Amino acid sequence: MDVADQLVRAAAAGDVTSVARQLERGAAVDAPDSRGRTALDVAAGQGHAGVVRLLVDAGADPEQRAGEYKESTPLCLAAIRGHTAVVGALLDAGARTGAQGRMGFVPLVLAATAGNAGYPETVDLLLDRGADVDAVMKHKSAVDWAAGFGQDRMVRRLLSRGATLTARLRP
Repeated sequence: MDVADQLVRAAAAGDVTSVARQLERGAAVDAPDSRGRTALDVAAGQGHAGVVRLLVDAGADPEQRAGEYKESTPLCLAAIRGHTAVVGALLDAGARTGAQGRMGFVPLVLAATAGNAGYPETVDLLLDRGADVDAVMKHKSAVDWAAGFGQDRMVRRLLSRGATLTARLRP
């Protein structure tokens, strides 16, 4: 197993000590493993906030392409899984909140609509840190998507934070 594979494996396990050791031994912080994934990519997606902080402190690019097909970013991976602490760490590292990745994903839309009810704490953090409540992904904002999915609590939360439903979705 090469150095990049070891680093990514330690990051996937959430092993801060092992990640630090690999970096001290000279592992390149953004080097992809044999599957094309980076340590930040997998740590963000799996919710390992301590590892994410260590990696960005070591120079990992918080806006690197991430995901199995490089279609996303670490922030989007964390947002869609409701990993609020990871979202905070990436925002602290300078990750943008607007549309990103090859697919133009909007972290707020992902956090608001993932799962059965979205992730309210992640949504609040993104909004508190400057995300545009009316940012659009595929021609719809987070509140439009949540309304379309029947996520009434999230719709109320977003409306209370200043979101505006589009005309065609209003009752």
